[in-house]
Amino acid sequence: MRTEIAENAGFCFGVKRAIQLAEEAAEKYGEVFTLGELIHNEAAVAELDKKGIHAVSDVSQCRGKPLILRSHGVPAKVEQIAREQCSEVIDAACPFVKKIHKIAASLPESAKLIVLGNKEHPEVVGIMGNARCKAFACRDFAEIEYLFESGEIAESDQTAVVSQTTFDHSRFLDFSEKVREKYRCVKIYDTVCSATAERQESAKSLAQRAELMIVVGGRNSSNTRKLAEICGEYCKTVFVSSAEELSLQMIKDLRSVNAAGIVGITAGASTPADTIKEVHEKMNKEIITTNENEEDFASLLEQDQSFNRLYTGKRVKATVVSVSKKEAVVEVGAKQTGYILRDELTNDPNAEVEDIVKPGDVIDAVVIKVDDSVGTAQLSKKRVDAALGLEKLEAVKESGETIEGTIAQVVKGGVIVIYENTRVFIPASHTGVPRGGKLDDLKGKAVKFKIIEVSSERGGRVVGSIRQANREQRDAERAKFWETIEVGQKFEGEVRSIENYGVFVDIGPIDGLVHTADLTWNRVGHPKDIVKIGDKISVVVKSFDPEKKRVSLSAKDPGDNPWTKFSADYQKGDVIKATVVSITEFGAFAQIIPGVDGLIHISQISTERVADINTVLKVGQEVDVKIIDVDEEKNRVSLSIRALTAPAEAEAAEAEEPAAPDSEE
Repeated sequence: MRTEIAENAGFCFGVKRAIQLAEEAAEKYGEVFTLGELIHNEAAVAELDKKGIHAVSDVSQCRGKPLILRSHGVPAKVEQIAREQCSEVIDAACPFVKKIHKIAASLPESAKLIVLGNKEHPEVVGIMGNARCKAFACRDFAEIEYLFESGEIAESDQTAVVSQTTFDHSRFLDFSEKVREKYRCVKIYDTVCSATAERQESAKSLAQRAELMIVVGGRNSSNTRKLAEICGEYCKTVFVSSAEELSLQMIKDLRSVNAAGIVGITAGASTPADTIKEVHEKMNKEIITTNENEEDFASLLEQDQSFNRLYTGKRVKATVVSVSKKEAVVEVGAKQTGYILRDELTNDPNAEVEDIVKPGDVIDAVVIKVDDSVGTAQLSKKRVDAALGLEKLEAVKESGETIEGTIAQVVKGGVIVIYENTRVFIPASHTGVPRGGKLDDLKGKAVKFKIIEVSSERGGRVVGSIRQANREQRDAERAKFWETIEVGQKFEGEVRSIENYGVFVDIGPIDGLVHTADLTWNRVGHPKDIVKIGDKISVVVKSFDPEKKRVSLSAKDPGDNPWTKFSADYQKGDVIKATVVSITEFGAFAQIIPGVDGLIHISQISTERVADINTVLKVGQEVDVKIIDVDEEKNRVSLSIRALTAPAEAEAAEAEEPAAPDSEE
């Protein structure tokens, strides 16, 4: 008889994540609380309690204190209350569960939702509590039929079916087929967690080969009970919560089991690795001690390598013995010497063997080739890592999280990022590099990206997008910008484009417009005479329109306002020198100081009638003028040459003179 542990046994990604978040919170605050048991495993919950992570049954029990929402998720109203009453709320709900919450919340109030699962299970309670429409929990197809026959759900209703993430996947597929055949109006979502489906499939595969299955996990764990049900269909199955429940008498009672057979061990998603290991070790010990010859366990292993027999596909714990540039030599507790080539250590083509492992390291690996003729076994670390990484990336995709990695390689059609030892392909169109740009410039750079595809059917293909992550970041920055922008706010911006009417300046999330008249206090012919693309300029917000997404800016520094200087140094009646800067049909504009022009109306040019101003004045000509009027509210100045040649006559005409029109600016 030999023991064998099923693949995918023990903690899933969601449980690992919840425990990690809880332990980090406990380290930060000293004491935190979870709404209900964080996971369904008595031993694990007891260990968490020792670390200051305490379970409570109601939010009111931890008012004003940090609260963790457990991996099963909670109803929307409960989360709202928690955020109102607790000092901080840490959402440790599994991303796969959150995905179902989104589906439930997206349905209109007139729709109907069917949740496959136990209505008392906290995950199902949370799913139903996130639906705006009427929701029903069903455990078999007969209950679904009753809902339609009783009129609770009509054929015309918009109806959706989801499942508890730990629902038996084979049963889900069976239900789906029956529902599609009988109720074509129903939309079905396969929400059984991929890790759950894989765990159930590996347990089933082992149970079909085993004489006995031991299922390890909490009594109140739904997914562990399902594993026991699945295994029980193929062989004798024992359900234990810990190694203590495996007694010598129990092993003796199993002696009818074929001595050459397999004792399989599997465990639920909330069962710690230490618990599985303890059961495994105790089972081996009891098998040996009940052997009639009571042979020494080590001696037995030397004589019979069946327990440590290596075969292709077997996962093992390997201890690194030595490393070289090409490979790592490992010991796996078998007669064969194990080795892992550099390309099987990691997916990163730039990494060296000594950067990945060192002598004494204990790593998880899978056997990919056994050569008994020379006594060697080739293993792979990266395949185990990639499988775990694939599960994590599936959860990242479902949660919509943005992650970060380094561009390791440029390949045909895109680039490769290594994340959690898994290759993520980012197509060129999703890199953010313009068409015709150089992808090679990205190599070695750290980038933020989102996962847009995870396909285990295609050899673990994972596709990411830098462009989507950038767009999401820009959208978040724009939203924050419109929440905080105010008139008078200052920015350091960069000139993006130049138009006839002004320039567009990059001020972060958006581009704002500086009209030509707001570029400088001086007279402007064309904006390109003042700035060029790429120039850095200081601007201030004049006005903004959040609905139209427009911002009007000014590059004028209030401290340099020439009208302030003019008001301090000049007044009505002063005789000054001014330079003609432009000529119009109604008069000429002359610069008094940079930024302040005065109008010499055509009637104030000469005592004689002037038909064509160009015959009297020229642009650039310096003339003596008298300030005959100042409008401080409108920043207008009226000048006169005539007043200096015929003062009395000019003053009489001044009284009848019409108001000066706006300047050309």
